[in-house]
Amino acid sequence: MTLRTRYRRIKYKVKSAIALKRLQNDPSREKFTCPICEYSGVFLDFTPETGTRPHAQCPNCESLERHRVQWLTMTELRKEIDFKKLRVLHMAPEKFILERLRPLCHSYVTADIDGAGVDFAEDLTKLSFADASFDLVYCSHVLEHIRDDAAALREIRRVLAPGGIAVLPVPVFSDVTVEYPEPNWHEHGHVRAPGPDYSERYKKYFDSLRVYTSDNYDSRFQLYLYEDRTGWPNAKFPHRRPTAGTKHLDYLPICRVKV
Repeated sequence: MTLRTRYRRIKYKVKSAIALKRLQNDPSREKFTCPICEYSGVFLDFTPETGTRPHAQCPNCESLERHRVQWLTMTELRKEIDFKKLRVLHMAPEKFILERLRPLCHSYVTADIDGAGVDFAEDLTKLSFADASFDLVYCSHVLEHIRDDAAALREIRRVLAPGGIAVLPVPVFSDVTVEYPEPNWHEHGHVRAPGPDYSERYKKYFDSLRVYTSDNYDSRFQLYLYEDRTGWPNAKFPHRRPTAGTKHLDYLPICRVKV
């Protein structure tokens, strides 16, 4: 960790501690339980470029809505699958999930397009791994960055062994998927705004699909994205569609290959 990164980390921790103290003193603030670290109390707001999301982040383990949905779903899968037998490929791994999932598995390979901080530099549209190399491919919030997502899905399917599983969530921002004419760098290079229909594309490559959502689990875990999307499109997000409401589902598609 560089000095600059360490400084930013300390600054973030201090700001979070101050914000948490303020929220804890608000008697009207709703309280939740984190299913990962078991913290119970108020959650922190999270403010990306799209705007503030109330109740988004656990102040103890720093999990966001998607992390909690993903961890709850992994916990469900572990009831039917022996993870100690799984050979895992984790693309563009988020440290939060990586640190918790790796110890549960037989082998664990990480990869990303630039190779920074991972085992291999890999382009998801043309992976170097042999056919049927992995039992689980974990690829969270990646496909929305890839123009040729069909090529990426073909490669994920190719490297999965019979009986394999692909975990393929994308951020769902729209009522229907919108393809962008060019990458939007206010969204870290997204080339589309996925809708709930996006996971339908997976059916062409995998034998079964099940989509878990925030609604599948207890609301005390706070798995919803509280976000005002009525102001889209705007200058930063010119191709996003406006969406009514301020409480939105998170989606987690699980794809499977026949044995």
